[in-house]
Amino acid sequence: MSHHIRRFAPGDRDAMLAFANTLPEHDLLFLGRDLKHPRVVDAWQSAIEEGWIDSLIAEDGGAFVGTAALVRDPLGWSAHVGEIRLLVAPGKRGSGIGRDLLEAIYAVAMERGLEKLTAQMTPDQIGSVMLFESLGFRAEALLKDHVRDRDGKPHDLAILAHDVARVSAHHRAFGLDE
Repeated sequence: MSHHIRRFAPGDRDAMLAFANTLPEHDLLFLGRDLKHPRVVDAWQSAIEEGWIDSLIAEDGGAFVGTAALVRDPLGWSAHVGEIRLLVAPGKRGSGIGRDLLEAIYAVAMERGLEKLTAQMTPDQIGSVMLFESLGFRAEALLKDHVRDRDGKPHDLAILAHDVARVSAHHRAFGLDE
């Protein structure tokens, strides 16, 4: 494993923008915002400082090769829910970076005491869907034509969810907990 995972830091803005610009547009559709815009990265940074977002970076040779974020709304009706956003550089997919980031951000979610986790992706992102399913996420909703790319073409959005309490009870019942 040549990559290193750490928290997103204030000095990472330009490296994050450079990373975002390596990503296919299709990967950014589920984020809700265009990560290639400096203002979006600035807002992300502010949200991290305010404690709404936990964000991890995977680095390889000083370059960002992936990122995972845990987005929460501590003041909302769904304060017990966190949304996980995972992005891996196209040339690094299938190398275990996504799994390492997902496991690390999952551990952060457990520290935060979250009871439910969600993730959004387009259903054709098969590798991503399979990765999340391998960690106990299940498809919970499909929103038809919910996001549009820059050309105005609509895409479905799949919402996967992970019920932490139910899954850990299941693991205890089968003797799988560490």
